[in-house]
Amino acid sequence: MLVILMDEQILTPEQVCQSCLLANSSGQPRWGGGQLRCGQAIRRFTEQHPEQYECVMGFRIANIK
Repeated sequence: MLVILMDEQILTPEQVCQSCLLANSSGQPRWGGGQLRCGQAIRRFTEQHPEQYECVMGFRIANIK
């Protein structure tokens, strides 16, 4: 499940990505092949941390399993 991390909040992609020009036709982040297509991977601190990405709009997205 993808979530968007803010300073003190966790948001769903529906709350943010709906207005993004890079979102898919459903207003979701472009996710495929196990990676975010509309952003870049951020190095993990430890194996216990979820995979994180920074989208081109500057939001941090985490893949929570």
